[in-house]
Amino acid sequence: MPGHVPDQPTRDGARVLVIDDHAVVRRGLALLISQQPGLCACGEAGTPAEALEAVKTLRPDVAVVDIALGGADGLALIAQIKAQWPEVRVLALSMHSDTLYAERAVRAGASGYLMKEQAVDVLVTALRQVAEGGVYLSDEAQARLVRRMSYGGPGGDRTAIDTLSDRELAVFRQLGSGFTTRQISTELHLSQKTIQSHVEHMKRKLSLASATALVRYATLWMEHAQGG
Repeated sequence: MPGHVPDQPTRDGARVLVIDDHAVVRRGLALLISQQPGLCACGEAGTPAEALEAVKTLRPDVAVVDIALGGADGLALIAQIKAQWPEVRVLALSMHSDTLYAERAVRAGASGYLMKEQAVDVLVTALRQVAEGGVYLSDEAQARLVRRMSYGGPGGDRTAIDTLSDRELAVFRQLGSGFTTRQISTELHLSQKTIQSHVEHMKRKLSLASATALVRYATLWMEHAQGG
């Protein structure tokens, strides 16, 4: 449920809203943040709907957004937050390498991207930097963005997965997690026809002959991304 974190005193400093679909992770991050000088967790949210209501009600300085966010599309949520409340800074969190999501998160409106495996002090540094109006990206992600901007295009390090749109990537990730197209339709609030259209587009972009091959590819990709 969105709202103020219980048992936390009101303090001066950057107010941070934690958005993650895992309650234990949310609470852990909120408690950690509120222990840091100059930072205060003002609330939590577990779904896009809760997140938008919490931003509207609490007006945080920074929203920490989990890219995966259960079955929902965290990138789309970032874009929604920035469209409605451009003054709210966003720090994206993900279990995935920044080689895939950092640039997408920045395009959606995030001011920073951090992998969940990073140490606590790195998270605190990233939060403070974003809260103060800066941008936080790993050195590798910054270099990649500069290369792509310098060449005026995708550059030579673009992979087949990079060619997928943000929505296609969300569907791809769901396929790799074992969801059916009907389940994905429900999770992403899209028609089955739209999901099937995304599947066809992904097959062409990834040079795969069938939906079965796409699911197999997505499953292997998810296992690799999660260290399996």
